[in-house]
Amino acid sequence: MFFSSDEKEFFMRAALTEAKKAADNDEVPIGAVLVSADRKMIGRGFNRRELDGRATHHAELLAIEAANETVGNWRLLDSALFVTIEPCVMCAGAIGLARIPEVYYGAANPKFGAVASLYQILTDTRLNHRVQVESGILEKECAGIMQEFFKNRR
Repeated sequence: MFFSSDEKEFFMRAALTEAKKAADNDEVPIGAVLVSADRKMIGRGFNRRELDGRATHHAELLAIEAANETVGNWRLLDSALFVTIEPCVMCAGAIGLARIPEVYYGAANPKFGAVASLYQILTDTRLNHRVQVESGILEKECAGIMQEFFKNRR
């Protein structure tokens, strides 16, 4: 799929809206949206670990589950994931397992990132599914919401 710069920013802003929902609930502010080839948002999610008491309730996984329900299939072959922060190992694994072909993220995750920072799971040629990745979309806004959240917690 090809997304214009305006479309990338539009969908990343939707992910930032999800991240703000997480922050409003005292959750680490990460948000994600899954977009179909016809440019419809088919899944949304924000971190809900504290709200739900579940370690796996990361934004990406919740967006993937919502998209699975929307399309009625575990394979999300004609979709793209927009997420505010670089996915962790668990989420990168789920992205591959869901067969999502494209991931766009805002800011790096130097402590847990599994797309570029610590590991390169989505582009590892040893795996049977590789993902086109682009980073830096609305990077300042995506990093800023995280910085603000952790600054206020100290």
